[in-house]
Amino acid sequence: MIETTSAGARDGGARGSQANTGNGLQAKSVLTKVAAFIADRNIPFLVCSIGMIVMLLWPGKFKRTAPGAEGIVPLESHSPLTSLQLKALGPYVVGDMIGATEWTAAILLIIGYFKPKAGIVGGMILLIMFFTTSTMLITTPDDTVVVNGIHYMNNLGLFLFKDIISFGVAFYLISSYGRKAILAENQR
Repeated sequence: MIETTSAGARDGGARGSQANTGNGLQAKSVLTKVAAFIADRNIPFLVCSIGMIVMLLWPGKFKRTAPGAEGIVPLESHSPLTSLQLKALGPYVVGDMIGATEWTAAILLIIGYFKPKAGIVGGMILLIMFFTTSTMLITTPDDTVVVNGIHYMNNLGLFLFKDIISFGVAFYLISSYGRKAILAENQR
């Protein structure tokens, strides 16, 4: 599932790091050739998708344990998006639901390598998930420490901040799987 951007690869010729920008321009400098090499091999997509899959499977399993479910209670209890769910279902059911959602998204991303529309759905699940957890950065108390009058994120704040980055990765994965799905639709 590697997309190519080089003119030679697109035309069936030898693969090279001469990225075609879509308007007939070729990479000439060392820097643009390095960028083309990375783009030709779709390395950003592979790193982001594999990293996201691992990041979803590992904590998804942990959230289905008692320590994992109890560990997210402080985050969920202060969020207007999750506090009612926590009160109604309790931490263990919510932990199981979050873990199952993370595993579902990861499995859809894996299936997306072969059926890109599944990857799009997995990415959309990620958007909802990471939007929700990103808002917890605002609603969770004690996510910063004050040093010389300046607020810095502590471990809890940094833990939540990674979800803002993951929110951006979700958009990237949706667009990457979307391009693959469009190519597949047009090859029919």
